[in-house]
Amino acid sequence: MAGKISTIAARLDQLYEFDREPVSLDKLQSGSKFAGLFAGEHVAATEFVIGAFFVLHGVTARDLVWGLLLGNLLAVLSWTFVCAPIAVRTRLTLYWYLRKIAGPGLTVIYNIANAILYCILAGAMIAVSATAIGLAFNIETPSLSDVFPTSIGWILITIALGAAFTALAILGFEKLSKFAQVCSPWIFIVFIAGALAMLPRLGVQSNFSNFWDVAKSRIWNGIAAPGQDKFGFWHILFFAWFCNLAMHIGLSDLAIFRYAKKWTYGLYTAFGMFPGHMLAWISSGIMVAAVGREMNPGLMAYEAAGLAGVAGLILAGWTTANPTLYRAGLALQVITPNWPRWKVTLAAGTITTVISCFPIVFVKLLNYVAIYGLVQMPIGAVVFAEHWILPKLKIEQYRAEKYQWLINWRALVVWAGTLIICFLLPLHLYFLWLPGYFIALAGYVGLQALKRNET
Repeated sequence: MAGKISTIAARLDQLYEFDREPVSLDKLQSGSKFAGLFAGEHVAATEFVIGAFFVLHGVTARDLVWGLLLGNLLAVLSWTFVCAPIAVRTRLTLYWYLRKIAGPGLTVIYNIANAILYCILAGAMIAVSATAIGLAFNIETPSLSDVFPTSIGWILITIALGAAFTALAILGFEKLSKFAQVCSPWIFIVFIAGALAMLPRLGVQSNFSNFWDVAKSRIWNGIAAPGQDKFGFWHILFFAWFCNLAMHIGLSDLAIFRYAKKWTYGLYTAFGMFPGHMLAWISSGIMVAAVGREMNPGLMAYEAAGLAGVAGLILAGWTTANPTLYRAGLALQVITPNWPRWKVTLAAGTITTVISCFPIVFVKLLNYVAIYGLVQMPIGAVVFAEHWILPKLKIEQYRAEKYQWLINWRALVVWAGTLIICFLLPLHLYFLWLPGYFIALAGYVGLQALKRNET
């Protein structure tokens, strides 16, 4: 038995993902791989929750459509012009590039925070998928007000799903993209077919002649549910833009785009933003309206498409949790230098599985997404400034690496200071990151310029 375990471990050790060095040119991936990966990751289980919450927050149909069109476009442009060019130039993960800029000490602090945030997000995806299995097997699943697990059956479901999701994340980038390419068309069909199946229940005629009237009066009618804030156009635009803030502006997707042949591969994120973050959110809004505005993703999927809907919801969670766990494993790799990536990903998956047992991770998903992107945003600004702005101003780069600093205190001050300022600003949570980003850029460049000759 011990020999078999050693053999498996040895094979897993061969799943090398350029964890600590630039990706070699012979390992670069085609554009279709990126299209499949982003389509799979962003047509996800969490879309059932996000799109439904827009209905519960009382957004109007017009504000929803325009907010999603412009917000998702801004997200695609952020990946294309902010994240992908740095990734293609460095071929490094954010975590190893950050060591050159912030020093190993600050990188460890950041990576621990980053990994925990990713584990929570992946846990939310597992929890959403678990609602589908719970419904199929008549197991009690949590409600919108629950914080803790509601049954042993719920815990067993999340543990089983967590184990399956972690196993695929261990296999690495290429396996993730292939899995997403296979699953994403099916998942997207489930979203669209489910929404179409529910329209007659809402009173939409077979020729769709009254669809817009029904949309305005019975789905996105501008009436917020009890206990929910009222959302408008700007809430939707900013949410669509920042819901992946950590990945594009925060630069975590350097881990993905370091495999891109060209920086223009950032445009492939449109395959995730518009089918996923637009059409899937619209579809889930239709579904939640058709089930009486009850926030239960499993119920929505089952009522809309039966067992096919249940299967689609499970796969939607899988294709999104996998790359999220992959990122978490890469983040932890920096603080466990003697561990191969598969062991680190296994540890991240275990943490994620425990987190997924607690339903609060998906019932408070919108606010969590905002906070998690906000926390990572200042570091993205620091890296952007170091990479692009300092050379233009002829300010020395990578001093932490050159002078072997444990911590670049200026980067730490900017990270902490920006977050403090953001939370003091009299703005809605969704709007804090944009002024915060420019505060972080200006603060870091200013501090670096004041200390040009320090060694």
